[in-house]
Amino acid sequence: MKVIDIIKNSNKTIFSFELLPPLKGNDPESIYRTIENLIDFDPKYINITTHRDEVQFQKMSDGTVKKNIRRKRPGTVAIAASIQYRYGIPVVPHILCGGFTKSETEYVLIDLYFLEIENVLALRGDGIKSQNLFIPEKEGHSYANELVEQIVNLRKGSYLEKDLKNNTPLDFCIGVGGYPEKHFEAP
Repeated sequence: MKVIDIIKNSNKTIFSFELLPPLKGNDPESIYRTIENLIDFDPKYINITTHRDEVQFQKMSDGTVKKNIRRKRPGTVAIAASIQYRYGIPVVPHILCGGFTKSETEYVLIDLYFLEIENVLALRGDGIKSQNLFIPEKEGHSYANELVEQIVNLRKGSYLEKDLKNNTPLDFCIGVGGYPEKHFEAP
């Protein structure tokens, strides 16, 4: 069920919560235990965060510096699908500009559609910690409104590859995170 319909059809305050995917190498059972501890609150949907790759610099023995890229919390799509099917609670995976190309974003959205996940939260996300300002990926989005535009285009069956035939529209309920006042980096 789409979050907009949950909100429209509710005549009382609803409860939802947000979960982080487990750290790489950890078991998802801790997430399931958390949900089971909160299930009595009757959450109407569950947000699943996503995180961009982190850049770490390692000084080598020869004095050079090696750039290492790591994603500490993979699995947003898999955890979202697992929760939705295990508990029957709609999920809202977060989709970021930061750390993802437009093509990678499209593939994630196609996967979510195939998994019958109907909701997404579009966010610009944070920049890399070593950078003062947000720098988008090459072929990525700079701002969340561009990400929303890509998702809206998919609703119309408009994919990045314009020569596709029989384009299936991907109809997501799109949430956004924003500032009450304009963000200082916004256009």
